[in-house]
Amino acid sequence: MLWKTLVLLLFYYSAHATVTYRWSRAMLFPAAQRFKRSSAAFLNPVLQNSLEDVVLLYEFLLAELDIDKGQRISIKDEELASLRKAAEFDTICNEIIPKSITEIRRLSSRLSSYSRVLKKEDFERTVLTMVYTAYRAAQSQGHQKDIWAESFVNLYKALKNDLMLPYNKQPS
Repeated sequence: MLWKTLVLLLFYYSAHATVTYRWSRAMLFPAAQRFKRSSAAFLNPVLQNSLEDVVLLYEFLLAELDIDKGQRISIKDEELASLRKAAEFDTICNEIIPKSITEIRRLSSRLSSYSRVLKKEDFERTVLTMVYTAYRAAQSQGHQKDIWAESFVNLYKALKNDLMLPYNKQPS
């Protein structure tokens, strides 16, 4: 009986450790874990695969973004908007990053308790969420402006913590 219990506990621990890690990874940006309607692939694009991609993302942000009444984000510069990476940028901005203050606060909360270094796709999505939050803070007034600004600061703190995490480890 003791062996059966021990085997069952080991199985449970193994399953719990595997499921918990995968579940927590999916929870930062749950929209990235959905399937595309047109194919069997996950909706999980990544913009930054090289230094050129980072420069291109910077150009997208500098070229000015247009955010319409439905909160859809698009690149104003038609030449940049016609690039293949612009389609991935559009997918990330309009399908994956959170847009409501509740979802952004939920993301901030999860990031504040995240104990590992973010993967590059989570980092870039958090940066884009921060850009969107800054835009909303600039467009809001009164109490709403304070709420968006607080969310921006929380995302900034989470990213700063992520960047400093390797340096904050105490030597063994």
